[in-house]
Amino acid sequence: MCGIIGILGKADAAPLLLDGLQRLAYRGYDSAGVATLVNGHIDRRRAEGKLGNLADLLQRRPLAGTVGIGHTRWATHGRPTEANAHPHANQRVALVHNGIIENHQELRTELEAAGVQFESETDTETVLHLVTHYLEQQMTPQQAVAATLHRLEGAFALAMIFAGRHDLMIGARRGSPLAVGFGAGEMYLGSDALALAPLTQRICYLEEGDWAVLTAGGAEIRDAEDRVVERPVVLTAVSGAMIGKGEFRHFMQKEIFEQPGVIGDTLAQLVHPLTRQVTLPDLGVDWPNLPRLTVSACGTAFLAGLTAKYWFEQQARLPVEVDIASEFRYREAPLPQGGAALFISQSGETIDTLAALRYARSQGQRILSVVNVPESAIARESDAVLPTLAGPEIGVASTKAFTTQLTVLACLALAAARARGTLDEAQVAALSAALLEVPARAAEVLQHDEKIRAIALEVAEARDVLYLARGNLYPLALEGALKLKEISYIHAEGYAAGEMKHGPIALIDEAVPIVVCAPSGPLFDKTASNIEEVVARGGKVILLSDAAGVKRLGKRVRHAVELPAVDPYVAPLLYAIPVQLLAYHAAVAKGTDVDQPRNLAKSVTVE
Repeated sequence: MCGIIGILGKADAAPLLLDGLQRLAYRGYDSAGVATLVNGHIDRRRAEGKLGNLADLLQRRPLAGTVGIGHTRWATHGRPTEANAHPHANQRVALVHNGIIENHQELRTELEAAGVQFESETDTETVLHLVTHYLEQQMTPQQAVAATLHRLEGAFALAMIFAGRHDLMIGARRGSPLAVGFGAGEMYLGSDALALAPLTQRICYLEEGDWAVLTAGGAEIRDAEDRVVERPVVLTAVSGAMIGKGEFRHFMQKEIFEQPGVIGDTLAQLVHPLTRQVTLPDLGVDWPNLPRLTVSACGTAFLAGLTAKYWFEQQARLPVEVDIASEFRYREAPLPQGGAALFISQSGETIDTLAALRYARSQGQRILSVVNVPESAIARESDAVLPTLAGPEIGVASTKAFTTQLTVLACLALAAARARGTLDEAQVAALSAALLEVPARAAEVLQHDEKIRAIALEVAEARDVLYLARGNLYPLALEGALKLKEISYIHAEGYAAGEMKHGPIALIDEAVPIVVCAPSGPLFDKTASNIEEVVARGGKVILLSDAAGVKRLGKRVRHAVELPAVDPYVAPLLYAIPVQLLAYHAAVAKGTDVDQPRNLAKSVTVE
């Protein structure tokens, strides 16, 4: 969600803050602003809409000062207007906030009764006035912040600067991520390492409840009980150069085309190329005696987990429950003694997934995670981590993170199957070999880009689209529909093909495209019957299949895209790519903001 950057530096801060906000734009936002100290006084610039509006404002009204904070806001409390944009400021304090202050209404009532006048609709402004209230009681900034933090309920990351204090910046986190960056006589705050990439590679990730007092000489970190603590400073490999678009029109397009490489990178850490055996680190899981694996995630990561359910249950004969994290955390599911729980997240900061993790830990589960950010909160709170090597994913709609998640999960299921004795070494080797072929086959799929673009021009004219599949491709039907909805704003639904006669068939007519993922294999004949029923009702079928499937049904459908023939086990990794391309090109045809679709954010760190 919202992005935060803070600079306690030597050069003009405003251009650096704006640059940092550009790197945080992938998180999603609808307004932005910066504030600096100018001769001891707080000055700020805010604008609704895209960062270009803020850049234009700074061009017309430059902002001096070497100390400052910046923010991209994704509206929660209050409309996306300039008045509600961050930083919030008065004559004594300026602050930015990511998260939700759950008790803001009672705090606001208390402050208004004391004569405070509010200028915005936001929950954040209560924090500003609460800090000011304590400053007016002759507290130091550190004391005022400490007193304020003890009053706040909810999730937050905060960065604050203080009038007359060019040597001070304070940050705090509870629930939302915040990192401290160390420079040469300069200090930084950022929502993630990407925000600080050109400024420093020396990063300290604040832990839950921490708050940090930054001066030019370093940072003093205190925990939720205000005790001084030490937190490790790590070197991050994230580079600002990693987020350029290169020759591509959009980040999403670039990230789709990066998939052969990042799938290969992820496989290289998990499968030995000579022995063709999955080789995982010790995860501390007693696979032979594991009673159940509980999987939880949100959005596209949830659909990766749903795909993994097929793999674990079919290959490892391991019972698996998969839950949307926002539901799992509240339904108080009973979890078996000696069980394990697996959490999947690109950012590793998704608040619902993190809360689900903490519930599972309270129930005595072994905690595993699949994340793309190894320094993230979910990774830090896990017993064992299996990283995806997707690199920074800037497009809000997940593409390469999804396929690398699938890659890790496919390998993990094979390791579980071998440990449980449900597959022998030859069977594991055969499926590992099929996995090792995926990068090359994925590159072949990308050669259909132009054909899929032409099909997408028709899809872009539709009001409704259906996606159908069976078996371990059923989650791909859900994922294809999700991709199309989130970036093209076309209504789409994914269904198990066998469910079509139980309702969705009523929607089918000549105006409804139906995308069918149906490789040849044991489930093909059943899906072929569904296709015939669709065709008989005038539905425009777009068939994704291999050569055998296209030969069988190619003349019965409106469009057929021939994908490489692969083992059914790895088909989800391959069939993810054409549904991504279809959504991408449909969105481009409709002229939507592909990388930052309306109302969406990359890292959902609030409920």
